[in-house]
Amino acid sequence: MAKKGNRIQVILECTEHKASGMPGTSRYITTKNKKNTPDRLELKKFNPILKKMTIHKQIK
Repeated sequence: MAKKGNRIQVILECTEHKASGMPGTSRYITTKNKKNTPDRLELKKFNPILKKMTIHKQIK
């Protein structure tokens, strides 16, 4: 049976990579508590294509 609760899976996508026009994407999957953080997540994560830390924002 699935767990009940407020945690949902979200996808984070790199904003710098999207703006640069380079092929490919940098995406991460994580979970968040939608009751504590109702707005979209913004985290600094490593982008392996650009080889540096960039801001990743929640999509959808």
